[in-house]
Amino acid sequence: VLFRSLAGVAGKFLIYPGKSDAGERADPLPRTPHAPNPSWREARRSQLRHSNAVRRRRFLVGGAAIAGAAGLAAWRFWPEQGLWNPCLAALPRRLAEHALVRAAWAGIDPAKVWDSHVHLVGTGDAGSGIRIHPGMDSLLDPAQYARRLFFMNAGCVHAAPGSVDRAYVARMRNLLAGMRPGMRLLLFAFDRTHDERGAVLWDKTGFYVPNAYARDTARAHPEFEWVASIHPYRADALEALERAARDGTRAVKWLPAAMGIDPTAARCKPFYRALARLGLPLISHAGEERAVLGAEAHALGNPLRLRHALDEGVRIVVAHCSSLGEDRDLDRGPNGPAVASFSLFVRMMDTARYVGRLFGDVSAVTQSNRAAPVLAAILEREDWHARLLNGSDYPLPGVMPIFSVRELVARGLLAPDAGEVLKAIRGHNPLLFDFVLKRTLRSNGKGFADAVFETRDFFTRTPKGAARARTAVLS
Repeated sequence: VLFRSLAGVAGKFLIYPGKSDAGERADPLPRTPHAPNPSWREARRSQLRHSNAVRRRRFLVGGAAIAGAAGLAAWRFWPEQGLWNPCLAALPRRLAEHALVRAAWAGIDPAKVWDSHVHLVGTGDAGSGIRIHPGMDSLLDPAQYARRLFFMNAGCVHAAPGSVDRAYVARMRNLLAGMRPGMRLLLFAFDRTHDERGAVLWDKTGFYVPNAYARDTARAHPEFEWVASIHPYRADALEALERAARDGTRAVKWLPAAMGIDPTAARCKPFYRALARLGLPLISHAGEERAVLGAEAHALGNPLRLRHALDEGVRIVVAHCSSLGEDRDLDRGPNGPAVASFSLFVRMMDTARYVGRLFGDVSAVTQSNRAAPVLAAILEREDWHARLLNGSDYPLPGVMPIFSVRELVARGLLAPDAGEVLKAIRGHNPLLFDFVLKRTLRSNGKGFADAVFETRDFFTRTPKGAARARTAVLS
C-alpha cells in the first residue's frame, strides 16, 4: 500500500509532468506544418526553456513531497524493532534473572515443555538433502528471495561462515541453552508438493526438508525430537509412514495449501487409518498461508476439510488455530459464503464429538497479522486450554517486522513494563521471547494455562487401540 501510494505521488509529479487531461502528451507550443523561420525557432526555444523550468520545479516539489511522504510513512510503519534480527549473544544476567522470566517458568516442569512447532531450515550445504526453490536465490523472484533473507536472518545464519545447515542447528541449541534444562524442540521435516498423480512438482515446492535429516538431527542431539512430513499422494506414502513410526517420529506435518493436499480426497483415507492405528497425530496448517509459497491452493487449507481425518479417528492439531484469512463455509454448500477461517475452527472445537481428537497449536497467534482478531478470544476460552499446544513457529519469532509488542500493550494484553523487557529479550533469544510473551499475556484477567506449555504427554502418550499396533511396527 505504501509503495502504491508513493508511486501515485511520483506519477503525478514526475512521470507525466506535461500530460493533458485527455491523456496525451501536451506540446507546450503547437507544431506548424510550415517550414519554421528563425523567429519561430526562437519562440519555440523560449517556450521550451519555460517548460523545462516548470518541469524542474515540479520535479523538486515532487521529490520533496515523496521524501516527506516516505519519511512520514517510515516513521509510522517502520517496525518497532527494525527489519533485521540483531542476533545478539547469550542473554545478559539482568534479563536471564528478571522477575518476568522467573514468573514465566513458575509452576512449569521444563521437562514437559516441548515446543511443538519448530522449522528445520537450511540450504543443503552439509549433505542434509534440503532443497530450496531456485527463486529463493534470485532477485527475479522477489517474494521467494525475501523469504529466504528473512528466514536466514531470523535463524542468524545469513552471514554464517561455512555450513548454513550446521550453523542453523547450532543456533537452535544455543537458544535452547538459554531456556530451562529439560525443554525440547520438535523439528519439522517438510515434504515436496505433489500433483494428483503423486508426481513431485519441484517448481511448486518452496523448500524440502527430508525426513531422514530431521530424524538424524534429533538422534544427534537429545534436546530435539522430530516430526515427519509425508505427502499422502506419494506412491510410497504408507511405507514412508511406517518407516517414520519405526524411526521415532512424534507426529506428521502437512501444509495443504503449499503441498497441494486435499484432506477430503479419498486417497487420504488409508493414510488416516494408518495414522490412527499408529497413534500419531497430524499437525496441519489451516486458514490462509503466507509464510511458504508452493501450490498456492488456498482452498485446501479450509479447516472444515480436516473433518475427514477426525472421522477416521486421527488426532488433529490445527496449526495457528486457523487464525488468518477466510474460507468458504462448506456447511452451507461448496460455494458457501466466505467467513473467517478462525470461526470455522471455533465451530469444530465446539463440536462435542471432536473433543479428545481436535487440538490447536498457538504458534504464531501473537504475530501482528493474527493477534488482533483472535488472540484475546483464544486466551479467554479457558475451556479450550487443555486442547491447546504451545509452539514457537521458530525461526519466525526472529523475523522482526511481523511482531509488535507495542500493539499488544496498546490492546491491553500486555503491561507496558513487560513490553520493554520482552523486546530486550528478543534480540538475544527469540525462543525465550515467544515463551515469556505467551506466559505473560492476559485478556480480562485470563492467561494461557500451564498445560498449554507442558505438551510432552500429548506426543508420548498412545491412545487406546494404538499401543499394540505401534509395538508391532517398532518391533
